Amino acid sequence: MPHPSSSSAPSAPPGPSALSAVAARLRAAGCVFAEDEARLMLSTARTPGELAAMVERRTGGLPLEHVLGWAEFCGLRIAVEPGVFVPRRRTGFLARRAAELAGRRRGTVVLDLCCGSGAVGAAVAAAAAEVELYASDIDPAAARCARRNVASAGGRVYEGDLYAPLPAALRGRVDVLVANAPYVPTGEMGLLPAEAREHEPPSALDGGPDGLGVQRRVIEEAPRWLAPDGHLLVETGGHQAPRTAEAVARAGLVPRTAVCEELCATVVIGSPASGGDGSRPD
Repeated sequence: MPHPSSSSAPSAPPGPSALSAVAARLRAAGCVFAEDEARLMLSTARTPGELAAMVERRTGGLPLEHVLGWAEFCGLRIAVEPGVFVPRRRTGFLARRAAELAGRRRGTVVLDLCCGSGAVGAAVAAAAAEVELYASDIDPAAARCARRNVASAGGRVYEGDLYAPLPAALRGRVDVLVANAPYVPTGEMGLLPAEAREHEPPSALDGGPDGLGVQRRVIEEAPRWLAPDGHLLVETGGHQAPRTAEAVARAGLVPRTAVCEELCATVVIGSPASGGDGSRPD
């Protein structure tokens, strides 16, 4: 996975005075975890000038991950660019559930829709042996970023609206279809943190009037792309899960809701009616 190489790190550990100075600047700008952020910047910056630029961008309101050029996700350093959706910690639950299913056999075909930076697909590929990975996103910057993150897994990324850019030969072959589609209701977009509202693409956040518009499109067409024993996994809001599950049932799949209270994460899993419930194998 893309990560700052050893040659990009400072030649010597930064002294306490440098850490204190950077942390003070960040704290004054309102950064709650100033010391932690300062350490990350100091370990990532290659030169004093690069460090100064990082501090300037962060104090100007740019998300930390965009400042660093990477985000930690499921133990990986995922490359992110300005304007690209930053993978959330809670989405690690979605990735782990998908990896459990993908790891049941070698050569599993995995499709990551609304892939953003490609973090979920990259995490699944890292955890499950020999997957055949595909991903798509409508945002050009996201697709470009995702290509960097799934390259080592041999993943193929397509730019376009959901299934539209995918090769027709993929229909009926997907074993694990994972989607972190936007699910914020349009009327609640203004309640998001400023970092998300101002620096991440609305297409990665705005799910329409009830938040589930894109999800429904993903779910409705999923059976055409799933293998006979394939599974669909969709991240959703806890209060939205019943409606997500209803959409999965209408598509002809058996829905089951998995919850991680620690991460405040909810995933609806759609499995074939003929067998398989998306649970962890023995």
